[in-house]
Amino acid sequence: MSRKPSALIVGTGIGGLSCAIALKKIGWSVRLFEKTDSLRATGSGLSVMSNASSAMKKLLDIDLGLKNYGAEVRGFEIRHSSGLLLKRLPVQKISDEQGAPSICISRENLQRALLDQLGDADISFGKRVTGYNETHDAVHINFEDGTVSSGDIIVGADGFYSAIRDAIGTESIIQEAGYICWLALVKYSHPKITPGYVAHYWGRGKRMGIVDIGDGWVYWWGTANMSNDDAKKWKGTNRDVAEFYAGWPDLVQDIINSTDSESIITVDAKDRTFPENWTKGRVTLLGDAAHPMLTSLGQGAGISIEDAAVLGYVLKNTEDYSAALRRYEAIRQPRARAIVNTSRSLSDIEQHDRFFPCLERDVGMLLTSKKSMRKRLQDSLLFDDLAIQAQ
Repeated sequence: MSRKPSALIVGTGIGGLSCAIALKKIGWSVRLFEKTDSLRATGSGLSVMSNASSAMKKLLDIDLGLKNYGAEVRGFEIRHSSGLLLKRLPVQKISDEQGAPSICISRENLQRALLDQLGDADISFGKRVTGYNETHDAVHINFEDGTVSSGDIIVGADGFYSAIRDAIGTESIIQEAGYICWLALVKYSHPKITPGYVAHYWGRGKRMGIVDIGDGWVYWWGTANMSNDDAKKWKGTNRDVAEFYAGWPDLVQDIINSTDSESIITVDAKDRTFPENWTKGRVTLLGDAAHPMLTSLGQGAGISIEDAAVLGYVLKNTEDYSAALRRYEAIRQPRARAIVNTSRSLSDIEQHDRFFPCLERDVGMLLTSKKSMRKRLQDSLLFDDLAIQAQ
C-alpha cells in the first residue's frame, strides 16, 4: 500500500483549516502547526460570500454547510449617513443562482464549522517557525523549540505576518490605509434587523456596518479616518466610538452604546503590496500570508477558502508537487490580485472625507443601474470553476 502524501500547514486560521479540509478530501495526510498555545477566534464577525462555498463544492465536492452556523444574507443595503437608502444589492439573488449561500457569521462559529468539517485533526501548538529546508524528496520545517517536522509540501497559512513568507523570501510591503476599524459582536434586537440583514452606512471619512449573524447576535463595525499610528494607540469607550457617529441614525448610535466597551476590538487598517510570487519549490502560501486585503469587499475569508479549494484541486492525482504548486499560484494570482486591488480602490472611495468626492460617490451609487451593479457584484461573488479546469 502506497504512503499518503503529507502536507505541513502552518497556521490554523480560516485559510489553514480550509486547506486541511481540502487536502484531506483528496487523500492527503495533514499536520497543522500553530504558534499560539490554543485555537483562538477573536470576538468579531465576517462574511463568507457565495464564491467560497461554490469553490469547495464545484472543485472538491465539499459542502461546508455554513448555513447551520451563521445567517444567510437576505437583504443588503447601502445607506447614506443620514439614513437615506442609496441602493439594495442583489447579493442573495446572485448567491441563489450560483447555488451557494453568502453567509455572515462570527469568527468563532466559522472556526467551529471548519473544525467540524475537518474531523480528527493533528494540530501542534506553541510551534514558532524559524526556517525550513528542502531536500530532493521532502521539506522540513525548523521550529523555535528545536524540533523538525517533515512532509511533501509546506503551506504557509500563517497570516499577515507570515513566517513562511519571510522564509521563502517573498517581498510584500505593508501599506497603511489611514483609518481605524472598530469591530464588535452584541446580542441585540431591533425591528430593522430582520434575518439576514446587512446594512452599510457611508459618511464623510467614516463608515458603519450592521450585520445579522443569527441567534439574536449582531456584528457591527465602524471606520474613521486617522493615521495608523493614532489608530494603534487609540483607547476609548463605546461612547467615544458613538461620538464619531453623532447625527447618524438612532440605530447606529444605539447599537454602539449597547455594546460593552471591553467587547469592542480596535484595528488599524492595512494591507500589503501584491507579491510577484508566493511559491518556492515545495513551499507555497495561502490566504493572508499570500495576499492580505482591506475589508471593503468582505472577501478576505472567501478568497482564502477559494485558495484552499484550488490547491486541493491541483494536487489531486499528481506526484509532481512543485509543478502543482506553481500551477496553483498561476491560477490564483490574477483572481487574488483583482480582489485585492478592488478592495483597496473601494476602500479609498468609501473613506472619502471631502464634500464633493463624497457627493459624487453617493449620487453615483444612487444612480447606478441594476444591471451595472449586478455586473460589479458578480465579478467577486461568482466562482468560475470551468476556467480553472481549463488551465
